[in-house]
Amino acid sequence: MSSVMTPVTHPVRLTERINRIEPSATMAAVAEAEKLRQQGIDVVDVTAGEPHFSTPQHVKDAAIAAINGNFSKYTPVGGTLELKDAIIRRHSTDFGSAYKREEVCASVGGKHALFNVISVLVEHGDEVILPVPYWVSFKDMVRYVGGKCVLLESDESQGFRVTAQMVEGLVTPKTKLIILNSPSNPSGAVMSPEDMIEVVRLAHERGIWVISDECYVYLNYTGKNFSVGSLNEYRDRFLVVGSLSKTYAMTGWRLGYTLGPAAVVGAVTKLQSQSTSNPTSIVQKAAVAALNSSQQCVEDMRQEYIKLRDHIVGGLRAISGVKCTMPEGAFYAYPNVSAFFGKSGLNSASDIAHGLLHQEHVATVAGEGFGTTEHVRISYATTMENLDRALERMRKYFGGL
Repeated sequence: MSSVMTPVTHPVRLTERINRIEPSATMAAVAEAEKLRQQGIDVVDVTAGEPHFSTPQHVKDAAIAAINGNFSKYTPVGGTLELKDAIIRRHSTDFGSAYKREEVCASVGGKHALFNVISVLVEHGDEVILPVPYWVSFKDMVRYVGGKCVLLESDESQGFRVTAQMVEGLVTPKTKLIILNSPSNPSGAVMSPEDMIEVVRLAHERGIWVISDECYVYLNYTGKNFSVGSLNEYRDRFLVVGSLSKTYAMTGWRLGYTLGPAAVVGAVTKLQSQSTSNPTSIVQKAAVAALNSSQQCVEDMRQEYIKLRDHIVGGLRAISGVKCTMPEGAFYAYPNVSAFFGKSGLNSASDIAHGLLHQEHVATVAGEGFGTTEHVRISYATTMENLDRALERMRKYFGGL
């Protein structure tokens, strides 16, 4: 007689650190909208922080040439010397910085660069000052490595601007890192150069690190493009993280970089050597073309974003009950929708975002993912026609509450 073995099942036990974090709120909103599209529903999607422009032709041509030239082997972990030189030259030309090859590491997107830097700087229990509203991944990156986020609440009536005085008020002996993101995702707020300089000076004096996320540095509408990378006298206490994604409409290409002290960049490169290794070789060639060629395409896109910004903010402000600050950079509007709480069972920004999606088929991102409870994020990196469709549906939704 043969015996049948009963399958043995074991519970899945994941690490404590992975359970500290949540899935990206932005990606969750994109996925929910996609489910409706798969059902044949016409969704107006203003969730993703992704330029609607195509990657410039000369950048695509460089990638095609790299493919045809069989540039498909491993490269040095932190990028080719050609790419490092292009990153250094571009930043020096635009901001007056003076980095060396050993002070730059190219990574698989700006998000990867930020994760690397936070991983090599933050120990368990270290405090990290993080302005609110914040980009969704900052908090979870810090929590994943065991750090503690100290949230800096900004003032909506002041355009969510962060000042040096606000930062200094949260510094304690446990402060290890200050994260700056200007222009900001999701608020579009821009720190003044004076405040950024003062934060870096303060950090330098007290032995605190600063990360300046420059993902949107070229989408600044104040006329005052600024990078802390220009502060050469304080360079031993800050890191600049940049990305080609928004600047050159290269989100899917995945190329970011870190500029900073050689010791930290060396640690970042070591960590990367045990995770992704080098960024895609072909993308590196495309990045060199983007960085070394005329920057007129960047300015053309910036000017178009200003028109789109003015249009969406004007449209949102025309909806009774909706308040919206004027973003000074990036490509997001961050309207306050709290006037509708208590109506039709709505009690949060998540409820509003859910209603907009499932009743009027407008996909937004609820503010809870960015640390606020009264807002939704709208990306205006889309066509004017798409914004008009979104506004029409939003007027209908809010008008019916």
